[in-house]
Amino acid sequence: MGTIRVCEDPLKPSTSPITSSTSLTETVNGSHQFKISGYSLSKGMGIGKYIASDTFIVGGYAWAVYFYPDGKSAEDDRTYVSLFIALASEGTDVRALFELTLMDQSGKERHKVHTHFGRALESGPYALKYRGSMWGYKRFFKRTLLETSDYLKDDCLSIRCCVGVVKSHTEAPKTYSIAVPPSDIGKHFGKLLEGGIDTDVNFEVDEEKFAAHKLVLAARSPVFRAQLFGPLKDQNTQCIKVEDMEAPVFKTLLHFIYWDALPDMEEFMGLSSKGASTLMAQHLLAAADRYALERLKLLCEAKLCEDVAINTVATTLALAEQHHCFQLKNVCLKFVALPENLKAVMQTDGYEYLEESCPSVLTELLHYVAKNNEKSFIASGYGSETLLDGSDGNGRRVKQRMH
Repeated sequence: MGTIRVCEDPLKPSTSPITSSTSLTETVNGSHQFKISGYSLSKGMGIGKYIASDTFIVGGYAWAVYFYPDGKSAEDDRTYVSLFIALASEGTDVRALFELTLMDQSGKERHKVHTHFGRALESGPYALKYRGSMWGYKRFFKRTLLETSDYLKDDCLSIRCCVGVVKSHTEAPKTYSIAVPPSDIGKHFGKLLEGGIDTDVNFEVDEEKFAAHKLVLAARSPVFRAQLFGPLKDQNTQCIKVEDMEAPVFKTLLHFIYWDALPDMEEFMGLSSKGASTLMAQHLLAAADRYALERLKLLCEAKLCEDVAINTVATTLALAEQHHCFQLKNVCLKFVALPENLKAVMQTDGYEYLEESCPSVLTELLHYVAKNNEKSFIASGYGSETLLDGSDGNGRRVKQRMH
């Protein structure tokens, strides 16, 4: 029995996929307005001496406008003013289009324009080889004509410079996706708080007053919702006193409620040291738990886990126990149980508070030490009873306060 074979016709196009790409060359455009005030005072500064604009960025490069009141070179004999645009940053063969415009200040819009834009260029865009390379005109305008023209008004000149940096790239067909920026709703609510627009509730904290919006607070915190709209709501919203909290903590709490983010503590509160930042996180953790702000509570818990230290861990451990932060509690227990840390922790300010407020934690700590650090603990030469009862501690023990 014969075999039938189907052969492709060599004259027909191939069915294999055809790929393609496109090279795009375009300009990245930008402009700069340069005002020269006191033109008459600039005369006589000397040939080759210039007045420079501030630098401005276009296409990833810095540029500047140079104006020469007495001309750029000696052959012009101070008859003309010179005007140039210069590359003010590092770059090699930067190709660009330029436009220099001396603005008519009479309102007639008879500007003096020299431009590359909107016309065919025989040799293509101008190429600047290195930093300091320039394009412009040594004989931009005759001085005698300039000083009697509408370009000079109140001894001021106005110059506009446009730069179009040439960029090329190759594109291939692809599946496009739309990049959606992250939500900025917190920014808008934050501006609402900063502006104090239509606030309808006031809080007094540690003799400092804060204005806010009931609806925003109620939407963010079930505790505030009950306090402001529940059956037992506060009747006097012109002044609700907040007890057992310090003003910097409440201020930071409000910032989080509106912005949904913690501020830069150094900029916001002037807390430059790590210890001050940790202390704020401790107070803020308690405040977050008080107002049922779970995300803020977790942020504070994470911050405190990162900043466990000898002089703060006892207070942090007590807070972790009181506010049910189990991961933070484990981190603190593990840190305190290290033989090289235990005695030092006992001598810190927070240890007495830990003894008084959370005695059960000391029992947990003892079991943790016995289970995980038995050999190191015995080698240290201290009995468990002596180390945990605090009898040999000689440091000051005071409750820390935010300032």
